[in-house]
Amino acid sequence: MSRKTARLTVDHLTELAEPVRSCLFWELGPVDRARLDETERLAQKEAWLSVVLRDWGSCGRVVRVDGRTVGHIIYAPAARFPGAAALPTAPGSPDAIVAATAWIEPGHRGGGLGRLLVQAMAADLVERGHTAIEAYGDTRGRADGCVLPAEFLGGVGFKTQRAHPTTPRMRMELRTALSWKDEVELALERMWGVVRPTQKATRPIGSVRAASSD
Repeated sequence: MSRKTARLTVDHLTELAEPVRSCLFWELGPVDRARLDETERLAQKEAWLSVVLRDWGSCGRVVRVDGRTVGHIIYAPAARFPGAAALPTAPGSPDAIVAATAWIEPGHRGGGLGRLLVQAMAADLVERGHTAIEAYGDTRGRADGCVLPAEFLGGVGFKTQRAHPTTPRMRMELRTALSWKDEVELALERMWGVVRPTQKATRPIGSVRAASSD
C-alpha cells in the first residue's frame, strides 16, 4: 500500500468528503458562516484557499493512499482564521502557526495517517523558519472534522498551553521538543529526496513510514 503526502491545492478540495470539504468554522466568523448555503460555502472555501496559497504559500497537506486522497490538514497564521476569535481560549500566541482542520476517512483511521500529516506539516513549517504550532482541541467528541480532538493532539506531541474543559489551546515547540527532532529531520530529508539509514526508535513517537512529496 502506497502512502504519500502532498501539498494541499484547490483541486484537492473536490476529493475531500463533506462536511470537511466546505467547513468554514475557522475561515469565517459565526454570523458570516450562517448566511451561506452549501454551494456558497464551497465557493468561499476555494476562494480562501486560493488567497492564502497566493499570499502566504503552502497551508495544508493531503495524504494519499494508492493514489486516492483520504485525508488532509490545514494550517496558517492566526490572522487567516477569524473564526477562532469566538473560542474561549483565543487568542493564540503571536509566534505560532495555527493547525485548524484535519480529517482522515473513517476507513483509514488507526493506521498512522493523522500522525503522518502532522509530521509533514511540521517539516514544512520548520523548513520555512517557524518554531511553533498551536491548535484548539475539542474534548466533546465532535465528528465533523472541523475541530481537532484534544486527545489526538496530545498523542502526536502537543501540550496544553491554556486549559479549558471543552476547548483547550495546545502547542508544539518545533525546535525544542526532543521527541520530534529526528521525526522532523527525517521528514525533511524525504521531502528533499535524501535517504539516510533507518535508526532504531528510542522515543514514543514512531518513525515516518511513508515518503512525503510535494
